[in-house]
Amino acid sequence: MAPHPLINEAAPEFSIPDANGNMFKFPPEEQGVRVKKPIALFFYPEAGTFGCTREACQFRDALVEKEIFKRTDVQVIGISPDPVSKQKQFVESQKLTYPVLSDEKHVAYQAFHVGKGLLGFTDARTTFVIDNEGIIRDSLTATMNYNAHVKFVIKALEKLESRSSVESLSKTRNADTDLARSDDSSSSQIRNELGRVAYVVGA
Repeated sequence: MAPHPLINEAAPEFSIPDANGNMFKFPPEEQGVRVKKPIALFFYPEAGTFGCTREACQFRDALVEKEIFKRTDVQVIGISPDPVSKQKQFVESQKLTYPVLSDEKHVAYQAFHVGKGLLGFTDARTTFVIDNEGIIRDSLTATMNYNAHVKFVIKALEKLESRSSVESLSKTRNADTDLARSDDSSSSQIRNELGRVAYVVGA
């Protein structure tokens, strides 16, 4: 299967209501500034069905049980085409602790190129992992396998952590190299000045 067309692209923006009927702007912001944390954005077909309930609860539990979820402070967001009233009932009945959004007009679905699953009988079950800079790094579409999505996010977050560690190490090495060059330059200037002074005294 070809990779999703949005991989390594900036996550699209959209605004749709959450389970309380309040407009939720994506990517999330705090005081007008985009939140710099990874995001696990999962699209599920229908609130209250067996598979979607299991998936939603697995994400809920992962936020408190999985070290990688806690360590990266990942923000989980769920989306389905269900109306606000049904999403609210779903959130309350399952005690979901993350934003659940209502996308009756498929605004987010279209923005993220999420199509149909099960031979077109239902919306696809698709999860995206977005990094701290708002770039989509990986996606999974597995409509029948609701158990695969939290596992997928765990692996994707591990990759993001590894990438971040490599980038930090590279920045440290570059800084050390720049410092060493600066020291060499300063030493060279001192030697040149001492040589000039010695020449003047000798003359």
